[in-house]
Amino acid sequence: MDKPAIGNATVGGGCFWCTEAIFQEIKGVLNVVSGYTGGKVPGKPTYREIRSGLTGHAEVVQITYDPSIIDYTDILIIFMTTHDPTTLNRQGADVGTQYRSAIYFHSDNQKKIAQNVLKEMDHFYENPIVTELSPLGIFYEAEDYHQNYYRSNTTQGYCQVVINPKLSKLRKLHAEKLK
Repeated sequence: MDKPAIGNATVGGGCFWCTEAIFQEIKGVLNVVSGYTGGKVPGKPTYREIRSGLTGHAEVVQITYDPSIIDYTDILIIFMTTHDPTTLNRQGADVGTQYRSAIYFHSDNQKKIAQNVLKEMDHFYENPIVTELSPLGIFYEAEDYHQNYYRSNTTQGYCQVVINPKLSKLRKLHAEKLK
C-alpha cells in the first residue's frame, strides 16, 4: 500500500516558539521542528550564536504536513496572518535579522505559490510586506529544549504574553483549519 504524499514547508516569523505553537494547532500538520536556516556560517550553529545576529541565520520552523488535508497555500496564508510580515528584522520585542519574516521554498512550485500568496496578501496590510523569499539551504534543527516549547512551558511568561495572543488570533482567523 502506498503512503500518502507528505509536504514540507519552512518559514520564519520571528521567534520559532510562536510559529511552532501556531502550526501545532493546524489540521493536517504532522510535525513541526524548530531550527535555523538562511545564514552563511559553516557548521551547525548554536542558539547562542543565532541570538547574536552574527550568523545570518533566521529562527524558523520546518513543517511536515499532509497535502490531502492542508495545502501549501493555506500553510502560507496562516503563516502570513499570524505574524507581522511588514516589520523588517523584528517581531514585537524580538529584534535582529534572526527574527526576520521569511519563506524558504523547497521547490520552484513552492516559490511560485509563495510569490502569489505574497502578492495576494499585500492589500491586507497598511505597510509593505518585507517577507524574504529564498530557496531553502541547510536546515539545522534547534536544540532539544526549543522543541515543543509552548506545550512544555504554557505557564511561562513569554508564552502567556506573546504566544497566547497569537494563538487567539489563529483561532479567530482560521478556526476551520484547527485540530
